[in-house]
Amino acid sequence: MLNTLFQGIFDSSTTSVIPVGQFLLCIAVSLVLGIILACAYSYKTRHNGSFVRTLAILPAVVCVVIMMVNGNVGAGVAVAGAFSLVRFRSVPGSAKDIGAIFIAMGSGLITGMGYLGYVAVFTVVLSLIMVAYVHMDLWDRHQISEKQLIITIPEDLDYTQVFDDLMAKYTEKTDLVKVKTTNMGSLFKLEYRIVFREEGEEKNMIDQLRCRNGNLEILCSRAQTGREEL
Repeated sequence: MLNTLFQGIFDSSTTSVIPVGQFLLCIAVSLVLGIILACAYSYKTRHNGSFVRTLAILPAVVCVVIMMVNGNVGAGVAVAGAFSLVRFRSVPGSAKDIGAIFIAMGSGLITGMGYLGYVAVFTVVLSLIMVAYVHMDLWDRHQISEKQLIITIPEDLDYTQVFDDLMAKYTEKTDLVKVKTTNMGSLFKLEYRIVFREEGEEKNMIDQLRCRNGNLEILCSRAQTGREEL
């Protein structure tokens, strides 16, 4: 009875049945590697707890799918990929989210094919690389230093060159990215992306800007970018 409990009703004499011990071993390895990947993903990064928990079990899900399709990798990847990417139909996914999902899928795929040594090396190495990139702030330093500056001016003020000397004095990079009318067209809002020459110059620059925009509202904040979303 126990021997037939884990056999499929559609199995034939040419179909190999996965031993229960090996099945449980592959799932256990997938869960451990999923936890490692989830920890690497959440390292020093704002994250959604639900997504991290899902990421931790995704390798085990993909592993089981690959084992159940009896080595038909094409069918297994198609099914697992459809399941794992459902999240991005309704919620904007970042490049990091999608990258982590593909790593988790790769980990489950390798485990489901039985290469436990390879999957351990694959997951640990990529997790360490992910942590190292975050720890060293590679490619993020310029983005972190970029600020969003919004200046409100009266409609009769020509904004084309009125702030050029101040921008040249306090910033090393200035881009006027948006001009918007507000208050029934009586005011303009100018949105700049700037990088300060020196830290701590926000107040001095804002004080001088207020003298030119009639002491209207000025907002300086960390730049919000949607370039990471896919």
